[in-house]
Amino acid sequence: MSKEMQAAFTMLEEEKGISPEVVIGAIAEALTAAYKKQYNQSQNVTIEYNDAKGDFIVYSTREVVDEVFDSRLEMSLEDALALNPHYQIGDKIRFEEKPKDFARTAANAAKQVIMNKMREESHTIIYNEYKRYENEIIQGTVERVDDRAIFINLGKVDSMLGKRDQIPGERYQIGDKVKVYVSAVEQSKKGPIVYVSRTHPDLLKRMFEKEIPEVYEGVVEIVSIAREAGDRAKVIVKSNDPNVDAIGTVVGTRGSRIRTLVDELHGENMDIIAWDDDRATLIKNALKPAQVNQVIIDEETGETVVVVPDDQLSLAIGKRGQNVRLAAHVTNNKIDIKSQSKFDEEAADVVAEELEVDVADEALD
Repeated sequence: MSKEMQAAFTMLEEEKGISPEVVIGAIAEALTAAYKKQYNQSQNVTIEYNDAKGDFIVYSTREVVDEVFDSRLEMSLEDALALNPHYQIGDKIRFEEKPKDFARTAANAAKQVIMNKMREESHTIIYNEYKRYENEIIQGTVERVDDRAIFINLGKVDSMLGKRDQIPGERYQIGDKVKVYVSAVEQSKKGPIVYVSRTHPDLLKRMFEKEIPEVYEGVVEIVSIAREAGDRAKVIVKSNDPNVDAIGTVVGTRGSRIRTLVDELHGENMDIIAWDDDRATLIKNALKPAQVNQVIIDEETGETVVVVPDDQLSLAIGKRGQNVRLAAHVTNNKIDIKSQSKFDEEAADVVAEELEVDVADEALD
């Protein structure tokens, strides 16, 4: 077995980068477990590898005692003195064991350990390769489609695009190329798991960086994104160069740049919003295309009341509340939309209540 064992260790180290010490330790553990299974005990057993012979050797240790209760763990002083007249009670004596069929057991254990180590190493290599794609866009090929998910081959690993990570309305056929955002890469007992998405807001951010050099270089910054994938997105942009118009840069001449992204996402509409240090102005910008009369921010509760002309109320709220919902998300604010007439009516009621309190106080006085 020695030549085969040493050749296997050399191959693992040269081709897989797995040191012999790691494999030897794993094989010793496997042999200890095998010994325990065969002899129903292993607490006094040590497995060592003889590098010169290329063999594993089993040693057992027995304690010298007055009275022997378990001959596998103990030996009498009389027997110990027969081996060496210097032994005393409490001494531990090591013996080389020759378990039945041990050579075959060792060979099988070595084979299994080496296969496991090669599989683990392969998993680690794939994990490290795809871990660098985390939070980035990667292209894959559709392998299978069913009611639960779209299964995508990414080269050395398969991933699953679940329902919540699919853009509504998108349809794929086997063999189609698809760009996905790698949201996470995790290691499992069965190998690396790559989680991908088409709905993640950062998919859009990476697309901006790819298509628009100024965004990639940081001249124009994507501050925040809110998406309802496949339908509409709001993107706040900020220029870090006073000579560069953030919105114009992102949109491009006659909308050429933004159109590329819209086409890539199968018609997802995008509102590009100018960043402003003033919170009220930023919220006003985020509610476009609706006009805004007034933004009132309660600093204690964090809630924001936005007053719009009566004829702009539906536009400000949007279909099924989409416009105000995305605006609240992209600006990280709670927004309550009120029409001007409703706001004036509520303000008048407050004034009236305050007057009634004043009159009542005067009457009591």
